[in-house]
Amino acid sequence: MADQQNQVKEEDLNHLLKVRREKLAELQEAGKDPFKITKYDVTVHSSEIKEHYDQWEGKEASVAGRLMSKRVMGKASFCNVQDLKGNIQSYVARDSLGEDAYKEFKKLDIGDIVGIKGTAFTTKTGEISIHAESVTLLTKSLQILPEKFHGLTNTDLRYRQRYVDLIMNPEVRDTFVKRSQIIKAIRDHLDAQGFMEVETPMLVANAGGAAARPFETHYNALDEDVKLRISLELYLKRLIVGGLERVYEIGRVFRNEGVDTRHNPEFTLMELYQAYTDYHGMMDLVEDLFRSVALKVLGTAVVTYDGVEIDLSKPFERITMVDALKKYKGIDFTQIHTDEEAKALADQYHVEYQAHHKKGDILNLLFEEFVEEHLVQPTFIMDHPVEISPLTKRKPDDPDYTERFELFITKREMANAYSELNDPLDQIERFKAQEALLAAGDEEANTMDEDFVNALMIGMPPTGGIGIGVDRFVMLLTDSYAIRDVLLFPTMKPLDK
Repeated sequence: MADQQNQVKEEDLNHLLKVRREKLAELQEAGKDPFKITKYDVTVHSSEIKEHYDQWEGKEASVAGRLMSKRVMGKASFCNVQDLKGNIQSYVARDSLGEDAYKEFKKLDIGDIVGIKGTAFTTKTGEISIHAESVTLLTKSLQILPEKFHGLTNTDLRYRQRYVDLIMNPEVRDTFVKRSQIIKAIRDHLDAQGFMEVETPMLVANAGGAAARPFETHYNALDEDVKLRISLELYLKRLIVGGLERVYEIGRVFRNEGVDTRHNPEFTLMELYQAYTDYHGMMDLVEDLFRSVALKVLGTAVVTYDGVEIDLSKPFERITMVDALKKYKGIDFTQIHTDEEAKALADQYHVEYQAHHKKGDILNLLFEEFVEEHLVQPTFIMDHPVEISPLTKRKPDDPDYTERFELFITKREMANAYSELNDPLDQIERFKAQEALLAAGDEEANTMDEDFVNALMIGMPPTGGIGIGVDRFVMLLTDSYAIRDVLLFPTMKPLDK
């Protein structure tokens, strides 16, 4: 029975698609091919008429957009047109258009793109509308829009056909409008503080600056294997060496990893570096940035995420990784002095680790297992172990730990920052330790970057740096659960797999 119903639906669909093609052929034969129209003069968007009706009442307006509904009632009809800013009703009467034009209007299909020129007025029911004087078919839609696209259980289709998702779901469009506003607000905030926006290479010989597996490709012209960048860090630091004291970049980075609700292999990262400051300066900067962007885009610094109120207006908590482990799990890691003791502790709490892991790695694993789930409100986790921070300055009074922090909100890492390592000899040893991990099978370990070391030899001033996952920031401010909801075209598994 189900197969028969599906077959009937498919036959009906094929018939409707055929009718649309026939309508297009008729238009073309009559010399009215909509695809030959090159422009239409739009004077106003739908929302502007509604929001400033007192200025538009009785005045001529030209709007253009997608036909989303149509009610034909003899000599007069109503339709609804959706544009970038929203939608507006139009009253279409035969006496206003003329008989031939009205016949053509009645043949229009839902999904067609039209231009409507007329005067703004209010209907008897109080709805702001346009009394059409002309209706122009600008694009013939040859595919059928779904009736309730958002109600589909197959959410993959929404991501694969984002263009349909944007048409059918105003809240989706609003998310991406906000995304653009958030990125602009980040730029405005940093520009106002004297930062300079720069661009650095995406194709690199050495993909460093983060613990991630890179994508690899081949540059034919130079017969050279190259990688897609996994971070923005090492080139931006070169610019600090060159005397550009405050720099930032917002750009795509690429990591050859899995896809889940928090991860996409290509994503947007913002990194900035400021000379003559440290990670405490970076904490102040990022706290102010998050608060000011929320206020500018949303009008409030108190946001709701997944039903939980997140208060960005209050001072963010600042706590060391060691203290956080003690606070949330009761483990006092200050009593752990050797790698063997750390591994024994991991065994006690059934936390898995690898043979090459050292004391600092174990601390991080315990933190991820027992602490992250508690970090809902904005929290700076400070002073990471040196083993997991190869580009960070050590704490002068405790060299096993570094001047580094991560910002957590809604249990997710939102930012990662350091007092940047500027000792070239220490950096060489850190790179060597990373290469040893790579040789031991850690595909996310860094390799020696000779040119970057040379830059440090020239001399880099004391510097603070930070990286912010823009997509996760957008997720927070738009109450979006999955990273795919804030990427216009997320990475998807091929349909044949």
